[in-house]
Amino acid sequence: MEKISNQDKSQVLIDALPYIQKYANKILVIKYGGNAMTNKELKDAVMNDIVLLSLVGIKVVLVHGGGPEISDMLKRLNIESRFINGLRYTDEATVDVVKMVLAGKVNKELVQLLAQHKGSAVGLCGIDGEMIMAEKKTTDDGQDLGFVGEITKINTKPITDALANGMIPVIATVATDEQGNTYNVNADTAAARIAAELGAENLILMTDIAGLLWDKDNPATLIPEVNVSEVPFMKRRGIISGGMIPKIDCCVEAVRRGVKKTVIIDGRVPHSILIEILSNEGVGTQFT
Repeated sequence: MEKISNQDKSQVLIDALPYIQKYANKILVIKYGGNAMTNKELKDAVMNDIVLLSLVGIKVVLVHGGGPEISDMLKRLNIESRFINGLRYTDEATVDVVKMVLAGKVNKELVQLLAQHKGSAVGLCGIDGEMIMAEKKTTDDGQDLGFVGEITKINTKPITDALANGMIPVIATVATDEQGNTYNVNADTAAARIAAELGAENLILMTDIAGLLWDKDNPATLIPEVNVSEVPFMKRRGIISGGMIPKIDCCVEAVRRGVKKTVIIDGRVPHSILIEILSNEGVGTQFT
């Protein structure tokens, strides 16, 4: 491997400086899931990026999913996974597993991993400090989804307290209601609402594709920037379809609620977060 000269190293830092200054003391919300969460090398790269950004004075909030781990645990417990219109039907047994896996296993593993990379992190879930309040969600055609939640309110205090203490909040998207019921909440939706309530500078959704493409089978047709007003047209044309619809709806919602910039990036690219934040290159699709 070719050795990088000291001159080149210093140039990289100089080039990154305006971006570090732009984001200093600003809040960056990262939704973490997909491949970047299951592949060890990618996971290490993400943790490194988050710790680096935190150390240069950017306030990073990490919101995570854990679908594959939930499915795996349900299988081990012989509880059947059932989906209605792409949403996991969540009965009482399933919501207990969701809480256990997301808030217990996945959340604490990420906190531990950040600590191994010399980051200072604290694990939270939406039940802590009634951070994510929700009500029962039904499908558009009125079908019952069990304990799947629609967010009604975000209390940012547990997050801002953690940030004020120099910690990286790591958030599992399990929610609660006034009656003490637990709900499973979509992590993309939660990240968008949290970013909006915090007045975040940027929301990054990590996915397993390059971004939004004109032709979904050709990564070379990446659309670098989308104005939220173009989204309905893109849906009608079928450019935005299937699993991308809820993700992009979250981006639109975040921008409309005041998040300065929302980006969908490819979590399969090592250090894609750093490329997005600290360079002019950018990766993925930006919504403004």
